[in-house]
Amino acid sequence: MGTSGRAMLLLSGGIDSPVAGYMMAKRGVIVSAVHFESPPYTSERARMKVEKLAEIMTGYCGAINFHCVNFSAIQETIRDHMPEEFFTIIMRRLMMEIAQRICESDGISCLITGESLGQVASQTMAAMVCTDNACRMPVFRPLIGMDKSEIVAISRKIGTFETSIEPYEDCCTVFTPKHPKTKPVLMDVLNAQSGFDFEPMIQQAVAEHKRYTIYKN
Repeated sequence: MGTSGRAMLLLSGGIDSPVAGYMMAKRGVIVSAVHFESPPYTSERARMKVEKLAEIMTGYCGAINFHCVNFSAIQETIRDHMPEEFFTIIMRRLMMEIAQRICESDGISCLITGESLGQVASQTMAAMVCTDNACRMPVFRPLIGMDKSEIVAISRKIGTFETSIEPYEDCCTVFTPKHPKTKPVLMDVLNAQSGFDFEPMIQQAVAEHKRYTIYKN
């Protein structure tokens, strides 16, 4: 553990991201985690579910530095000012930006996500091009070529599956567009995002985020 450096996992309450963290940990990466919550749209129970996933992961990753970001105001602003078909893409870009700033203050140089190619609208090749454009550091996607059954099998093996399927809301499901763009054009996304200055909100989210360490029980 620790022979391959440090990386920040974008940890949701789903099946995929804990598996992605496990896959990188077994290659010697020290894994920290950042979680985005959106109260009142997401509940305290939803955050506790993600903390439980992180606790299970400590059996493979060791103690995890856990960062919890309040994302509500940014998501409401995306809803009110951005074209609906770009909601998810712009949300992902802003998540990446916040995660990178936390990484930079912590001396972490890489991100990890649980994306699998084509699994949902934000994980098409075109969508990931738009997301990666917002990144200044490498993004590791260890599940990129796996199908869901392979990911589920690993989640069962490492003990995260039953917690991942608990029915608590996730911020990624807040304000989901009815017709998301599956083949977004980067310039269109950039033009849409430039219609609002998110910088003060990004700075506030980073400054006010909560950080604590989750240890193996």
